[in-house]
Amino acid sequence: MIRNTTSSWGSVARAFHWIIGLTIIGMLAFGWWMNHVPARPDRLFYRSIHADIGYLLLVLMVLRLVWRWINPVPAMPAETPGWERVAARAGHIALYAVAFLVIMLGWAHSGAHTPDYSSWFGLFHVPQITSPDKAAANAYEDRHILFAYVLLALIVIHLAAAAWHHFVKHDRVAARMVDGEPG
Repeated sequence: MIRNTTSSWGSVARAFHWIIGLTIIGMLAFGWWMNHVPARPDRLFYRSIHADIGYLLLVLMVLRLVWRWINPVPAMPAETPGWERVAARAGHIALYAVAFLVIMLGWAHSGAHTPDYSSWFGLFHVPQITSPDKAAANAYEDRHILFAYVLLALIVIHLAAAAWHHFVKHDRVAARMVDGEPG
């Protein structure tokens, strides 16, 4: 099943979820590593790879939201309390919003940094949304890192909620993102 139904996630939505989720976790780990190892001559290379993946992640996230917009979102189980429905919706909105914010701050940092990180894997140059400015580059980078930690906290909450659904509530809310079966 490619498309979503009112009770299950389709294969495209599940692929977007796992590819984007694992990429974000990888980017958080890679970003942490880049900022916690001593400065080296190849630092620009690693930051460029981080930016290249960030640009790709932005495109994937936009495609994911378009797919979500044209497909139904599986309903929560009927017995789900109202506060849980509100928390789930708020949590997903926060995940999307902060992920986009982190990416946009990274892109702003790229344009403000000299040299910029606009070369996408050496194939073409990504248009930059800011101009070179050392003070702005530092501010964008600081905020990019701050909100990356906020995103990490939201991911931990998301994973805890999935575990709670699976191990405590014993419903199929989390499992259907893995196997696509209704629930």
